[in-house]
Amino acid sequence: MNKKIISTATAPAAIGPYSQAILAGDTLYCSGQIALDPVSGELVIDSIASETEQVMKNIVAVLTAAEMSLDNVVKCSIFMSSMGHYAAINEVYARFFTKNPPAREAVAVKTLPKEVNVEISVIAVR
Repeated sequence: MNKKIISTATAPAAIGPYSQAILAGDTLYCSGQIALDPVSGELVIDSIASETEQVMKNIVAVLTAAEMSLDNVVKCSIFMSSMGHYAAINEVYARFFTKNPPAREAVAVKTLPKEVNVEISVIAVR
C-alpha cells in the first residue's frame, strides 16, 4: 500500500499521536478537526457558527495540502456536544458544500477534545 502522511502548518498541529491526514492510494482520510486557530493556537469558540467556520477552514487547509478540495470529499462525520447545535452547524456547513454534498452522519456525543462543541472529519477521493 502507498501511504503518505499529510501535514500542513496552515491547519492545527495534531494534539496527540495521530496525523492530520493519511493519503492511501487515491483516498484521503482526514482526522477530526476542531476550532483551533492554526496561527494563534487558540480555540475559536465565541459562537457555534464561528466554531464551525474555523473547523471547516481547517479541513480545507488539510485538503489543500493533499492537493484536493471540498469537491473531493465523499464522506463527513460530524460530532457535536448537543443536537441543539445541529441547525447552526448545518447552516455553516451548507455554505462550504454548495452542490453535490457528501454523504455524512451527525451525532451528539458526551464530550469532545478540549471541551469543544463540534468536530468534523472527512474522507476525500481523487
